[in-house]
Amino acid sequence: MRLPETQVALLEAASATDTRTIEQLADEVDADSVAVTRAAFELEAAGLLTVEEHRAESVELTEEAERYLEQGLPELRLYRAAVDAGADEGGAPMGELVGAAGLEGSEVDIALSNFARKGFGRIEAGEVIVDLSGGPDVDPDADPEMEALEAIAAGEAGYVDEGALDRLHSRGLVVRSDTTIRSVTLTDDGVTALMEGVEVAETVGAVTPELLTSGEWRDVEFTEYNVEADAETVNGGKEHILRQTANRVKDVLVGMGFQEMEGPHADAEFWINDCLFMPQDHPARTHWDQFGLEVPPMEELPEDLLARVESAHREGVGEDGDGYHSPWTTDVARQVDLRGHTTSLSMRYLSGEAVGELEPPKRYFSVEKVYRNDTLDPTHLLEFFQIEGWVMAEELSVRDLMGTFTEFYEQFGITDLEFKPHYNPYTEPSFELFGEHPETGELIEVGNSGIFREEVLTPLGVDCDVMAWGLALERLLMLMYGFEDIRDVHGTMCDLELLRNVEVVH
Repeated sequence: MRLPETQVALLEAASATDTRTIEQLADEVDADSVAVTRAAFELEAAGLLTVEEHRAESVELTEEAERYLEQGLPELRLYRAAVDAGADEGGAPMGELVGAAGLEGSEVDIALSNFARKGFGRIEAGEVIVDLSGGPDVDPDADPEMEALEAIAAGEAGYVDEGALDRLHSRGLVVRSDTTIRSVTLTDDGVTALMEGVEVAETVGAVTPELLTSGEWRDVEFTEYNVEADAETVNGGKEHILRQTANRVKDVLVGMGFQEMEGPHADAEFWINDCLFMPQDHPARTHWDQFGLEVPPMEELPEDLLARVESAHREGVGEDGDGYHSPWTTDVARQVDLRGHTTSLSMRYLSGEAVGELEPPKRYFSVEKVYRNDTLDPTHLLEFFQIEGWVMAEELSVRDLMGTFTEFYEQFGITDLEFKPHYNPYTEPSFELFGEHPETGELIEVGNSGIFREEVLTPLGVDCDVMAWGLALERLLMLMYGFEDIRDVHGTMCDLELLRNVEVVH
């Protein structure tokens, strides 16, 4: 019998009495496991081998778990620090214990929540009180979760209690995945074939130009392929679903007659906030909401526009204008921040600074990244994409603005928009947009909009109406695809399998 080289090597390495895995045999014959798997299926089809499959779970520790293996779980470190401080007698200040336990950042919250969950004690009025009578199941020196971490690190995940494994998984300390293990055994026909003798057949795996030109292809033996055999998964490059959606948004807006804006990510507060009639002592202009940069101030600002904007802040605009009567300095206006919205681009374009003076009607948009010092949650990120847009024309109304949104969102299959009156320092009237999440039924805010105020437009030299908006690209993505947590598709916690397999919406 003549067989390809890999099949012969596998047949000789396999046993009729001992079941051996593909991985073991691949190491022995010094071949790729994918090639060995293919050979095993081909030999099974010929009746020479039996291939058995079973599912197994693999468990791997995360980086956080590796750190806890060295330092101890946060709640155990807090417990030991509390006992050392005498918290089992009358309590100890939490601040002191956090330092003594070496807890930093998120470890503090992790320690406090699990400290109570495991029955180690309680937190009252800023003090940690240890309860030494927690019962027979409370033993910090034999903590099931710590023991489970140590067992997994030692390669003994199969002996870990399922409940402890579930808790470690919920805490993000282990990654669990299902794998398929294939084992092979020689059949009686396989044993007979080996006894009668098996020779290596010289086979050709592909037709080459040399074989064709020489005519040798007529005489060679080609390798047979089992198209039903499992092959190695290769994940090639793919355009991110967020980028695909951004490109769709651009196509839709261009189709609606808009032109695209471009501009700097780091800009002067003048363009980001002052031109928008945002008072310099507004809470949203503190480091709690925006990211200031330690770079030289932006000196190149149009002096005449700078003076008009300062006048609007101090004195107001028009006969009834009153201004803010709050501090305003050019030093603050020249400070450089990461833009918290792309309306800074709108100010550059409307003022004529970007592309020269504009005459109505005009429509402009951008789909660019912005940066805000928000708290991370399922609908908020520190950086995200904003769909900025504005229309300059005579006698615009809120109805024109609502009609624009209706037309835009219909292109993405969203027809259940709701509008809510809102306050902005730079638009009047103003309203927020909401869409219904297709999975949860929850109303999600997708944007903010309004008609620019006279205090914004007059300093810019614009004497007609301008309606404007800032929409969240990620929120649009959530409504289109049904994602419940934006962190699954954007940032360091994103779900790669979801991104690889998500169905593209056209």
